[in-house]
Amino acid sequence: MNGIPENIFLVGVMGAGKTTVGRLLAKRLNRKFIDTDVEIEKRCGVPIPVIFEMEGEAGFRKREAQVIDELTKEKNLVLATGGGAVILPENRKNLRERGTVFYLRANPHELWLRTRNDKGRPLLNNNDPKGTLEKLYAVRDPLYREAAHHVIDTGKPSVAQLVNTLMMQFELST
Repeated sequence: MNGIPENIFLVGVMGAGKTTVGRLLAKRLNRKFIDTDVEIEKRCGVPIPVIFEMEGEAGFRKREAQVIDELTKEKNLVLATGGGAVILPENRKNLRERGTVFYLRANPHELWLRTRNDKGRPLLNNNDPKGTLEKLYAVRDPLYREAAHHVIDTGKPSVAQLVNTLMMQFELST
């Protein structure tokens, strides 16, 4: 297990499986797991939709950048980022330089199927959440790829299979 990076960061569009995969991966590696969205909610004392409502997306992104800057300096961490974390160049830089970044990629239709009943996603609270996901994917896919060391497709495999795929990447990196 020499090839396991000190820090593992997961990026991808909302619904790609970052939190679910990250939790299991951290458990398998006996590491601390943190979801940046959960951490932001803890620090603010309110859910993310409330932060968006009160501060707008720009206010939320500022808080997110601060959390990412702090957390990426920790050691032996599996970190799941929010879907928009890659928007800011400093986040992409900090993630890429301070750990190994995996882009969990899923197509917009699959993402829509996974998120369509989730009311806790402020960017999807509109009349066309599927169209919104398609637009987010189109804009963010190149940014995820820029930040990532590895791209893992999350379409059909189970969570356990995805974690095994990530583990195999560690062995290939040695």
